Amino acid sequence: MLRPLPMKHVRLLVLTEDLPQASLTLAETESFHADTRPPTEDRLSGVPGRDYRELFQQARSRLEKIGKLVPLEAEPELREVRVVPEPELARINDWLGKVWNECSRYEEQFRALDDEERLVREQEAALANFADLNIDLGLLRSKTRFLDFYIGIVPRENLRQLEGAVGLASHILHIYMVRGEHAHVVIAGPAGTREAQLGSVLTAAGFQNLPIPPELNRQPEVIREELARRRAGIETERVALHKRLAEWSGSFTGRLHEAQQVLLLAEPFVTLDPSIRSAGYLASLSGWVPARAVAELETRLRQSLAHPFAAESRNPLPEERPLVPTVPVRNRLLQPFALLVKQYGIPQYGEVDPTPLFAVTFLLMFGTMFGDVGQGAVIAGLAWYFREKLGRLYLFGVLAGASSILFGFLFGSIFGYEHVLPALWMSPLHDPILMLKLALVWGVLFLAIACSLAIYNRAAIGNWSGAVFGHHGLINLIFYLALVWGGVRLGTSGEFGTWPALLVVGSLAALAVHGWRHLEAPVGEKVLVVFIETLETVIGYVSNTLSFLRVAAFSLNHVALAIAIFTLAGMMDTFGHILTIVLGNVFMIVLEGGIVMIQVLRLEFYEGFARYFSGDGHEFAPLRLRRAEKPRVADSG
Repeated sequence: MLRPLPMKHVRLLVLTEDLPQASLTLAETESFHADTRPPTEDRLSGVPGRDYRELFQQARSRLEKIGKLVPLEAEPELREVRVVPEPELARINDWLGKVWNECSRYEEQFRALDDEERLVREQEAALANFADLNIDLGLLRSKTRFLDFYIGIVPRENLRQLEGAVGLASHILHIYMVRGEHAHVVIAGPAGTREAQLGSVLTAAGFQNLPIPPELNRQPEVIREELARRRAGIETERVALHKRLAEWSGSFTGRLHEAQQVLLLAEPFVTLDPSIRSAGYLASLSGWVPARAVAELETRLRQSLAHPFAAESRNPLPEERPLVPTVPVRNRLLQPFALLVKQYGIPQYGEVDPTPLFAVTFLLMFGTMFGDVGQGAVIAGLAWYFREKLGRLYLFGVLAGASSILFGFLFGSIFGYEHVLPALWMSPLHDPILMLKLALVWGVLFLAIACSLAIYNRAAIGNWSGAVFGHHGLINLIFYLALVWGGVRLGTSGEFGTWPALLVVGSLAALAVHGWRHLEAPVGEKVLVVFIETLETVIGYVSNTLSFLRVAAFSLNHVALAIAIFTLAGMMDTFGHILTIVLGNVFMIVLEGGIVMIQVLRLEFYEGFARYFSGDGHEFAPLRLRRAEKPRVADSG
């Protein structure tokens, strides 16, 4: 399960007239991932099916535009799988063109209604600024010969200052509406020489002018009623237009669905277009196929094609590795973990798929750090209850909750109570030193496995130098295990040991020599760089191992937090005691559970994936027919 599904590069040589049937057969098998690289033969330079492709694209564009007005199924069920000849596609395209010509008239009418409704909304938004000003707004739109009007908004904290300044300019200020931190005001006064003085006062007070649109030239209440009538009229027209459209389209809706099916059947040939090249009557197309599906693919082609064909299959070349797609995990239980792995990247072909290892280690660490029967049951129950909204991720919550339940039985904890259930093992707080030791052992195993996978991934593609001397390669692993061996001896017997010391010094020396030989720089710079890299290796592995102490720390923290909640509850009366226990458990599930999940993901991504997982591959996306029924996909085993 950890190894990727083996792939083959398949090249097909078929007669050009058989290309539509060949593409349809490839889509039915759902095992052919197109290789868009041009063929190496110069004579295979033709691009067949150009007219077919143009007809398809035009017809699909027209159908998509029609579908915005006439409801269509997203992926209708295909009644019959057959080749769509070019004349039929041309007839469908012509008919869709005529339908769109009629349909576009309805679109224009809907657009006109939308424009009118948008204008009404804009006027209503503008009117909202003057909603509490019950006078003819036309009087405020312009200055008169003897009277100036200013209408706008000003910060509330500046009102008193502005009112005094306006009074000195022989003007009056009227507050007609207050919204949030701003006040809507009208300032009126005699026109004359103090206008410039008042302008500077308004600017200093943060006054913002509110222009009155020409359409708002009457009292706000009258305008509001008129806008409501216009909005109701627009909605009535829209309903009537939808009814006329439904009556008009009802006579040919069935034919639209047939056109949709024709385009779905023609789509595989057009999709393969970038990977097809031809020379006269002969055409070539290449792609990647799971090794186990090659024989079936050839059998299906032999049954469906009218003329002979040639099929060549081979293993991917080393230089082609970045081009080979990776078949994703299909196991139902691993699907939610695969989604999280995908957030980091997709395994490159030949790399170990980290999803199974990620699932196991994630659940073990989460359960250890958040072991409680009751709280785990709540997590699993909520994930199951909201399974429709969570989609495939609901299994992630169910499995995390199940892991918490399992470790809750081991620790004897249910909703924080430590003495209700008999512990199958022990409570972490009873022997914290043992928990810290176990966390360190777990960290050593985790890092050793990660380094081993990094070595395998490099060796699988022939990168032997990287497998031995590279970052987290074989020499690094020898150094790390020797360092752990010596550390254990030092802690038990007080001596680091001769052999561990020799292995540590020897591995560091090998890394230093390798780095020295591959570094082009002056001698002094070489010495500095090699010293820093060697020191970084030592510090990195020590700090990475100590990072796993958080597994023990959070398991201890979980118990300590429960004790704190029960201590606080013990100070309350009966109702307060129950309320504190309930709220405390909610707090632990939401906050502590979220923090634990983040910490586990951090250990997985930065201490695991960063060592052996490049994540720069691309997912297997086979040619397939889009249809309503559940598609058949290649099984990853």
